[in-house]
Amino acid sequence: MSKDLLARHKAVMPSWLSLLYEEPIELVSGSGRRVLGSDGVTYLDFFGGILTTLSGYGVPEVVEAIQAQASKMIHSSTLYLISPMVELAEKISKLSGIDGAKVFFTTSGTEANDAALLLATGLRRSNQIFAIRNSYHGRSFSSLAVTGNRSYSPTSFSPFNVTYLQGGSRIRGPLANLSDAEYLRRGLEDLEDILQTCTAGNVAALIAEPVQGVGGFSLPPDGYFGAIQEVLAKHGILYISDEVQTGWGRTGDHFWGYQAHGVSPDIITFAKGVGNGLALAGVIAKPEIMDSLGASSISTFGGSPLASAGGLANIDYLLSKDLQSNALSVGKLLRDRLVAGTQHSKIVAEIRGKGLMLGVELCEPSSTVPSPSIASEVSEQAKARKLLVGRGGIAGNVLRLAPPMSLTEDEALEGAELLCAAIANVESTRVSGSEG
Repeated sequence: MSKDLLARHKAVMPSWLSLLYEEPIELVSGSGRRVLGSDGVTYLDFFGGILTTLSGYGVPEVVEAIQAQASKMIHSSTLYLISPMVELAEKISKLSGIDGAKVFFTTSGTEANDAALLLATGLRRSNQIFAIRNSYHGRSFSSLAVTGNRSYSPTSFSPFNVTYLQGGSRIRGPLANLSDAEYLRRGLEDLEDILQTCTAGNVAALIAEPVQGVGGFSLPPDGYFGAIQEVLAKHGILYISDEVQTGWGRTGDHFWGYQAHGVSPDIITFAKGVGNGLALAGVIAKPEIMDSLGASSISTFGGSPLASAGGLANIDYLLSKDLQSNALSVGKLLRDRLVAGTQHSKIVAEIRGKGLMLGVELCEPSSTVPSPSIASEVSEQAKARKLLVGRGGIAGNVLRLAPPMSLTEDEALEGAELLCAAIANVESTRVSGSEG
């Protein structure tokens, strides 16, 4: 069945539409943190539909809310009043940390970032944007323009004049092996220099991920973006926090990733986990920014009755179950076990991240040279052990671990054991082969 489906997929889908694994699988059902493939194999899912299945699979409260709404009204568009959308916006506004925030709903993080960039450039009357090296903000023409990752940039054309600030790996490149204080100092010096040399003086905004998602869960020291914003504020430059992957408590320490930096965002974008799999995303902004758009607009699908009802139930669930605290404690357990299980590994260059958002960087033995082939082998070995993980990083050499935030301690230990075994298996082949 899977081979037949793969052949049909290749016949009608773009060649650039990525699939994981040498033998791709179809996921047909899920419960908790486990998914069933059409191959009849049950897997422990440590990637959650790219950080989207936040609360878990088959959560009764969410499923029942979706079913109840679907029996009444699935779609109407924003040309009509939508009670679940208004209620969801009220809840998100209060949770955002922005006083009097207004919310505009979209269907994806890409579309949310598009809208944020539209608001910022329109208000500031400038197409100059700051972004961060190694960043990823979506797959549309405008969001790719502020993506600092060559692997995801199919065109050099851009609607923006983009300048990239320091960011990315802390084990190679210009920020390698720096202390937190030195990292911050260099970042501020770089920003001041760029303001003087690379812009026309009227930059619209900085867009930044608190933890880089596709970039392999690379992150700066806490407080970094707060220091950056102090400089930006002197020039009237807006701060957009891309919380598509870091929002809703996934980092454990905070509900939003920006809160680790002492930042006061002008605009926040969100997506993925808020709908627990539903197409739900959006923009949160200060009222004077949100209301500044000088034209009429609508959203055909954003904030639909169905998605909003599901999102409301999902937020209520994650708050009532305190999944943020679970992400913190279980994430620490998972990280500690991974560190202990790979402390003598010659192919694990770094384990990093926060909460249930962890990256395992795999490199050529005893080096920091990225090895996408080793990452691919480990991913395949993990799958063979019935564990699903993601991939990312500038070279595709980072394993991305982001299970549902309801992950239990037993599941964390199970996943760590399976992944460490996969790493050890690949390393034994690679290292012994290179020494031979």
